[in-house]
Amino acid sequence: MDWIQWLEWFLKGAILCVILLGGFAYLTLYERRALARMQVRVGPNRAGPQGVLQPIADAVKLIFKEEFTPARVYKVVFVLAPVLTVVPSLVIAAVVPLGTSFMLFGREIHLYVADLNVGVLYLMSIASIAVYGIVLAGWSSNNKYAMLGGIRSSAQMISYELALGFCFVLAILLGNSMSLNEIVEAQKNMWFVVVQPVGALVFFVVVLAEVNRAPFDMPEAEQELTAGYHSEYSGMKFALFFMAEYQKMIVMSMITATLFFGGYRELWFLKDTLFSVDAVWTIGAWTFNAWFLGPIYLFIKVFLILFVMIWVRATWPRVRYDRLMALGWKIFLPLTLALCFITAVGILLADLYNPLYYWSIPILSIISFLIATIVIYSDLTRRKTNARV
Repeated sequence: MDWIQWLEWFLKGAILCVILLGGFAYLTLYERRALARMQVRVGPNRAGPQGVLQPIADAVKLIFKEEFTPARVYKVVFVLAPVLTVVPSLVIAAVVPLGTSFMLFGREIHLYVADLNVGVLYLMSIASIAVYGIVLAGWSSNNKYAMLGGIRSSAQMISYELALGFCFVLAILLGNSMSLNEIVEAQKNMWFVVVQPVGALVFFVVVLAEVNRAPFDMPEAEQELTAGYHSEYSGMKFALFFMAEYQKMIVMSMITATLFFGGYRELWFLKDTLFSVDAVWTIGAWTFNAWFLGPIYLFIKVFLILFVMIWVRATWPRVRYDRLMALGWKIFLPLTLALCFITAVGILLADLYNPLYYWSIPILSIISFLIATIVIYSDLTRRKTNARV
């Protein structure tokens, strides 16, 4: 292994970090403007044309804002907790493929930092580490409200990580691999969201719970816990928690697009056209691969998934905590188990007997989802009736 390889890894890692940091900054602007449109408001429009400099103004404000550290906190852990929250949100993106590859100075440059044959396991392991920063932030603050927020967060993440893991299993079964690059290539002829639409929907909902987004933002429920686990944080320490949440939104949107929406690939009916990432373009005497379409397609998908996250925040009320936990354990866990069973049996029958059995997977999955919906509706109706009595 030569030093150029190390330099390539360093540069790709640095560029990816810059992309995520810049994406975090302008995701805040995107969310504020989108929420303003939905709520018939103007939104930020003072700093720069159409408010495009607002993220920079917010960053400068937080950098120079006074930091206050309470006297009775466990100081070392109190300082390290925001760092433990931010680092996994950056590291987890290392195995997500952003595109194919291109030639530079006679060397093939792949548009990912690392291609692990167990990339899905890497995602699951790193995603589970992020909860430590939140729990330690609540504990080290020596504040009962912050501690309750940290405990809530750990319980919520552990509960929903089970369903998240089974959703990863769906992608592994459909792609016949744990490598994210191979999972993306397996969607060349058909996106997995077509075969397993319920799995994609459940994965999206579970992602909202994992990143503590509304309506699952109970660890920082202001009306109950005065902002929860980061109640005692201010200045740049608070900004790090804020940064981690929005970076996790971006990375989890990238993972959602990679597992169920073809990743950096085009729509399957465009695969043999000039709009394919495998196409070869000829302009005059120049001939080159259309590798640059991969990051563009992935950006469009991430942009749309983030919009849905913002839309959910604007329209759905916060879920009560006991119902939040019941949804994870009583509905999503058995539902994702059933989806894994249906997917595995459908693939096996299609391989052994008739390829048409493959299309039993979406049909049976939708039936399972309808049964789960009926269970939820019956439970809510029963609670409402008992409350009246």
